[in-house]
Amino acid sequence: MDKEKVYSVGDVNNHIARLIGSDQVLNYIKVKGEVSNVTYHASRHIYFTIKDSSGKLSCVMFAQDRAGLTFKMEEGQQIIITGKVDVFTKNGAYQLYAYRIELADERGALYERFEQLKRDLADSGMFDDQYKKPIPKYISTLGVVTAPTGAAIRDIINITKRRNPHIRIILYPALVQGDGAVQSIVNGINALNHIGVDVMIVGRGGGSIEDLWAFNEEPVARAIFDSAVPVISAVGHEIDFTIADFVADLRAPTPSAGAELAVFKYDDFTASLTGLKRSLEDALTNSINRKKDRYEKLLLRMTNQSPEHRLREQRMRVLGATDKMNELMKAALLNSTDRLEKKRDTLNEKMKMCIVNERHLFDLRIERMEAVSPLKRLSSGYAFVEKEGGAPVRSISEVETGDEVILNLKDGKIVGEVKEKIALAMEGVK
Repeated sequence: MDKEKVYSVGDVNNHIARLIGSDQVLNYIKVKGEVSNVTYHASRHIYFTIKDSSGKLSCVMFAQDRAGLTFKMEEGQQIIITGKVDVFTKNGAYQLYAYRIELADERGALYERFEQLKRDLADSGMFDDQYKKPIPKYISTLGVVTAPTGAAIRDIINITKRRNPHIRIILYPALVQGDGAVQSIVNGINALNHIGVDVMIVGRGGGSIEDLWAFNEEPVARAIFDSAVPVISAVGHEIDFTIADFVADLRAPTPSAGAELAVFKYDDFTASLTGLKRSLEDALTNSINRKKDRYEKLLLRMTNQSPEHRLREQRMRVLGATDKMNELMKAALLNSTDRLEKKRDTLNEKMKMCIVNERHLFDLRIERMEAVSPLKRLSSGYAFVEKEGGAPVRSISEVETGDEVILNLKDGKIVGEVKEKIALAMEGVK
């Protein structure tokens, strides 16, 4: 604060309130003392003082927090208050705002029972991580063991429907405090195991240690430990710990958090599926394109290496040579006009003989090429034999009975199986 500035009373009180509000210790504190000056107001608020040999502290419990108060406060009682210290800025007074009050003697006895059972069960191995079952990531059925009324089941239903409206919720309406609560909770765990849910939440909303005590009993702990279905313990508030929390497969700080841990977000799930589908489609398209490119390259290579293509190239070369020869002859004729006139007859004869010879040679080459043409042989009833994969078969030693062979004919292919091999007896041939 500015040392030179003049502040109002409200400014000072508000500043003190902010200082106290930022103190982590005062925001959540437990205080033990003797009850004094108790007033049950018509508004249902309770105003009182606690004291000990070192001083006094003003306290208030508002009506909305009285649900957890199980006894009538009287002068001289030793109590333990859970709450926070804050400033009432209107009159500049600080006080302890209580949201839980317990009798100190009863709480001590219950705490000792809690610690003893916790030690016994820990020694037996019931808290060991090796026995913790994993919580399934994707579920379709959620079991809940809790009271059929109250904030806990409402929170679980609301959060579940918000995260995944397709989840089926099976509620076992159990007693969660008072007489019969322990057996009711055990029956609920056993019943949901018999039904066969994917995971179950066992718990209740907040309350005093007495309210939560059913979840500190050994039968409940053993029912959770023996459950074949994974169990999420969700008892009270974040600050509350029970024996059920230690033995369960997973502890949730509140019933709402239990639903968050048990139920996956449907929108996130569908989004991930969409992403995976898109990735798969892209990979498939890329694979098809690569195979298509390879097919086209192989087809082009096969076409370039085919006998028909080679024969066509040779014919084109012959025609090209003829065209070149004709061009040379025309040039010679144009450059030798005078000599052509003088030696026309002689040259005509020589040209005729040359053309005849060249044509004769050309015809011979054509005949030779046609004689060795695979297509001509195929047209004469011969076949070109290949093994599966395209390797040519030149000898019966290259195939075995049962092999698949391909017979290439002039107008198609025949695929067959080798039934028998018969060698030809050829004298002098090894």
